[in-house]
Amino acid sequence: MLKPSTNRLFTDSLIKARLLDEKALQEHLLEAQRLNKKLGIYLVQQGILKADQIVKALSQQLHLEAVNLKTLVIDKAVVERVPVKIASYYQFMPVSLEGQKLTVAVYEPLEIHSQDDIRAYLGFETRFVITTPLDIEEALKKYYGLASDTIDQILTKDPQKRGHYDRSSNSPIEDIERQSEDPSVTKLVNQIILEAYQKRATDIHIEPYRNKVRFRYRIDGVLIDANLPPEAKHFLAAILSRIKIMANLIITEKRLPQDGSAVVRTKDQTLDLRVSTIPTPHGESMVIRILPTTTTLLNLEKLGFNTDNAKKFRDLIRSPHGVLFVTGPTGSGKTTTLYACLNEINDPTRKIITIENPIEYEMEGITQIQVNPNIAFDFATGLRSVLRHDPDILMVGEVRDRETADIAIRTALTGHLVFSTLHTNDAASAVTRLVDMGVEPYLVASSVRAFVAQRLVRVICSHCKEEDSETLLDVRHEIAQSLGFASSQEIKIFKGRGCDHCNGTGYYGRTAIYEILDVNEDVRAVILEKPRAEEIKRIAVAHGMRTLRQDGWVNVVNGITTPAEVLNVTMKEESPYVQRSAKGISQSGRSSIGMGALKDGYMVEARGYPRLLRDMKVEYCIMDRDSAHPNILKPLAGLISATTRDVSASGFSFVLPQKLSIGALVGARIHIDDGRDPVSCLTRVIRVEEYKNDQFLIALFYLDMAPKDRQRMIQRLHQVN
Repeated sequence: MLKPSTNRLFTDSLIKARLLDEKALQEHLLEAQRLNKKLGIYLVQQGILKADQIVKALSQQLHLEAVNLKTLVIDKAVVERVPVKIASYYQFMPVSLEGQKLTVAVYEPLEIHSQDDIRAYLGFETRFVITTPLDIEEALKKYYGLASDTIDQILTKDPQKRGHYDRSSNSPIEDIERQSEDPSVTKLVNQIILEAYQKRATDIHIEPYRNKVRFRYRIDGVLIDANLPPEAKHFLAAILSRIKIMANLIITEKRLPQDGSAVVRTKDQTLDLRVSTIPTPHGESMVIRILPTTTTLLNLEKLGFNTDNAKKFRDLIRSPHGVLFVTGPTGSGKTTTLYACLNEINDPTRKIITIENPIEYEMEGITQIQVNPNIAFDFATGLRSVLRHDPDILMVGEVRDRETADIAIRTALTGHLVFSTLHTNDAASAVTRLVDMGVEPYLVASSVRAFVAQRLVRVICSHCKEEDSETLLDVRHEIAQSLGFASSQEIKIFKGRGCDHCNGTGYYGRTAIYEILDVNEDVRAVILEKPRAEEIKRIAVAHGMRTLRQDGWVNVVNGITTPAEVLNVTMKEESPYVQRSAKGISQSGRSSIGMGALKDGYMVEARGYPRLLRDMKVEYCIMDRDSAHPNILKPLAGLISATTRDVSASGFSFVLPQKLSIGALVGARIHIDDGRDPVSCLTRVIRVEEYKNDQFLIALFYLDMAPKDRQRMIQRLHQVN
């Protein structure tokens, strides 16, 4: 039989609802009592019953109303009438107060003596409604604040801790030994860290100000208030001292920045904490980076690569040698991308070594080294040493100086595959960054396989996703132009309404957007000339590179993220990267070089590149892929003669009696009148507009042209202009 002290209302309801028989219930009860847990909490935590099952059973058997605390708005005055220590101890949430009747949400109906205690403490009669234990826990945090019960217990136990300040310095006076050993402070710190981990936070920020302390979590790249009670400011010194001891820092040193690390354990994960402090006028500010020591490494598609980019990227990381640079600002996910690369190519036949600061994820089968600047062990030193260990693949956490860059590049030239990161705004800027460091352009051109720029954008919450009809018209127009839609009306844009699953933000999780600059023959030729980043990007776009902004717009159109996220992390792209014509928008779905506006058979100048505005003979033919060999293009008919009066370094336009399809591949021979053979090239149609008399203005840009022919073209343009 069940013990008399057991809440018979609760247990009888479970039996009557046939969720458990009495024998099984007795066994579970004994185990719950051994663990000092309430029976209902124990049954849910062990997966024996679901919380919703128990709520439904109690509601039906006891004729109690079931409520959803997530959707209820509880009056602040009601919360203030019930002390947190009472609500926390008896595990209920006050919902409403009508006269002397207090409605409380519980998971298990309170026993008679518990009801008597509440009546004695508060002077109210109680009315019960049923909800889940998780709802009660979240409501207590929401309305009373995180760890409010712990803070209340500390203040009740030792009221003298409230507001002790040194008048001369306006800083809390702390007994370091006593505070560091106080189990209540330890529990408070543990609650803060655990809550951050459970909410998927990557960082905890502790920031002191004149009359308050702000605790914030960085979730999905955005700082969110941790919702600690205002009384937490009285424990700033104790909290910082506790964390410093965990991270093996000097707790008495408050004038200098400090960095340390600690390892903590949760029920299902071991966490690596990276702790950093800086002095401020009102105390030390601390940031704690939370890194899981073990994690499931994502594949390229889950990181955000679309099918085309994933294929291109896999071809790059399977190269036998060369350097692959991933670029972007701090916190843009560069290291995660490199870990995904290593995970894809990691096998027992290869020796892979990484040099990192810090080691963010532990990977089986890979030798990982952490640099230590305190003993002069930096990236360059580590890179020189690991070459003696016969690696096949190397990952260098970051290239910061010429020495590291030179060693990494020369390592690639000797037959190794090297991955690394750079801090630049886009892929093309990485070339100029390396040259500015002092790396010779010929070394960059001959060793680097590709530069990949990336950013992180938040993903729309799947639980509250809905179509957004309020997006600004100019944003829709930019998306249509960038991706080649005929009309902005074709575009559907989504947003997150905000729900409990996403903490009301409308976003849950993050994904990456990419820009892959493949260092092909044309790009190498340009690198050797020490060009500006804009010129390199222009050439890359001409070869089909999709920019960060365009990749972001693809995610918007696919309903993954919102325009606001893309606008927040990318720069607006003007010519020559993206077309800006009001009509005749490219249908190819690929990025294209802005050729300026077509007007009366001419291309209106949109850039500073020279143009050749005179009659010139052009021979062209439509190209298509060979069905037997998809990588080979063949002409569909013989050459057709035409005349152009507008040729530039990036493309040309002419008037034809026939309408070509946007995106069509066209082989062309341009007679540039320099006394030599015509310039041969492969082009793509990017714009088609009606002209007059059933004729059409056709604009094309170069996809492929021999470097020597491109140089001839540029020289001729400069001679004429």
